[in-house]
Amino acid sequence: MAATSPLQSPLKFFSNSTTGAPKLSFLLPVNPSEAKCLTNRSISIRCDNLPQNSIGFLSGTDLIPSMQSSPLSLSSSVSMAAASGSDSASKNVKRVCLFYCDETRALAERIAAQSDAIELRSISWRTFDDGFPNLFIPNAQAIRGQHVAFLASFSSPKVIFEQLSIIYALPKLFISSFTLVLPFFPTGTYERMEDEGDVATAFTLARILSNIPTSRGGPTSLVTFDIHALQERFYFGDNILPCFESGIPLLKNRLQQLPDSDNIAIAFPDDGAWKRFHKQLQHFPTIVCAKVREGSQRIVRIKEGDPQGRHVVIVDDLVQSGGTLVECQKVLAKHGAAKISAYVTHGIFPNKSWERFEYDNGGRPGTGLSYFWITDSCPFTVKECMF
Repeated sequence: MAATSPLQSPLKFFSNSTTGAPKLSFLLPVNPSEAKCLTNRSISIRCDNLPQNSIGFLSGTDLIPSMQSSPLSLSSSVSMAAASGSDSASKNVKRVCLFYCDETRALAERIAAQSDAIELRSISWRTFDDGFPNLFIPNAQAIRGQHVAFLASFSSPKVIFEQLSIIYALPKLFISSFTLVLPFFPTGTYERMEDEGDVATAFTLARILSNIPTSRGGPTSLVTFDIHALQERFYFGDNILPCFESGIPLLKNRLQQLPDSDNIAIAFPDDGAWKRFHKQLQHFPTIVCAKVREGSQRIVRIKEGDPQGRHVVIVDDLVQSGGTLVECQKVLAKHGAAKISAYVTHGIFPNKSWERFEYDNGGRPGTGLSYFWITDSCPFTVKECMF
């Protein structure tokens, strides 16, 4: 394994272990006797029972295709909320009160099940007749002096306002520290202006989060995974401490378990993906693709690297319609890739666009993918795939 990425270094103070270094959750081989298989069109999805040392995942074998989900290491991230204080009765155990929204309930429950140091706390998510939020934090006095975290999911503009209302309220309840865990920063792809009049909504959301009230412990800590552009850290003000993490270690653990792990090459669909991830994957042979213009069309070409005979894994931060991944898969197959798989941290897939991805029918890269790994940063996607 290559050295840990600098992006992971803040995790060292999330852990309650004696070593001080948390163990990232990772995919395990499927136990067929414990798995159930669901089918949607040509894609079959296998769901394992949850092992004790994992937050939860969808996994698969070589006999079934592509859509598979591995968890982000959110348990370690959430535990960060307790790390800054020493009020606990035991100096070796940091305790945290974990709040969550409706979308992240299942993930929060799996996180809390891993550690006695995490106490789940609920919120009454009600609405008035006009549709505006009518929110209540039960037994709010009980969290005074506690380390508090909120597990958010900004999956649509509709749910952001109600969650922001809670996020702004919690630090004011005389708590010791506050951590916001937002696995997917949804406006990250809208980070720049190309024409006069463009609105960089990534900047807007960053400024809103930068005005979260401070707690007794100081500014809010924001934990997010694989943000679209690292320079977006400069969109945040001084009243919030953004901590950027990555799901790539989970991918590397999974790749090590493949029978052809010594024949893996990593393909990036564009220069942006290469800039984001190549330092974490530099011990693999690398292929960089790019879109080029031919007449009125823009097509994907291989810019550098050779996929011939390799199991090529396409890596990117997110996928929506999946068009770029499909075109990248086709050009890699045309240039001799033996197998093609894909990994994205954030599987957004609006309008069930994941259905467009086909299984390769046992090593036929021209027809589809061998594996498609995603994390559980987008709860709706995982729920759709599972059910």
